[in-house]
Amino acid sequence: MKLIVGLGNPGTAYRNTRHNSGFMAVDALVKGFAGSFRKDAKCGALKAKLNYKENDFILCKPLSYMNLSGGAVLKLMRREKITPRDILVVCDDVNLDLGRLRLRAGGSSGGHKGLESIIRSLSSDAFSRLRIGVSSPRGQKDISGYVLSPFSKDEQRVMREGIEKSKDALLCWLEYGIEETMNRFN
Repeated sequence: MKLIVGLGNPGTAYRNTRHNSGFMAVDALVKGFAGSFRKDAKCGALKAKLNYKENDFILCKPLSYMNLSGGAVLKLMRREKITPRDILVVCDDVNLDLGRLRLRAGGSSGGHKGLESIIRSLSSDAFSRLRIGVSSPRGQKDISGYVLSPFSKDEQRVMREGIEKSKDALLCWLEYGIEETMNRFN
């Protein structure tokens, strides 16, 4: 069993913001499978159990705010007996150009509060991550305000392409693992 976690903030106020790129990616993937998310109150997350080419996997959207995502991931990981190496977390990245993808097999949070929460909760940074570029605010110092802002119409078009590419990367990870996926998508 593998686990793909999309990071974002719950609620309609955050739905189309940069910080919800992880939610957007897993929403697109579940839609591609004609699946749906169900609330798992014990874990504090929305989840969907799916199968791709003989690989069972769970898509997860924690229902807590981004900087508290680790608790839901830990509960789901323990219940489903999933190791950190079988987890991929999808999140936004202000250091990447809009729509660009970057995969890593593990490592630090890079300052991302959602990743920090997961690393702290799991006591491990050995999970894979897929970062989706949301670009950086030109001349803006308020990063939090920027990532909580919606995309412009032009940016939405570019992000749709990035989200489509992220679906392909997630399916590749399920079938071939992180090394092959990094070779194809980085």
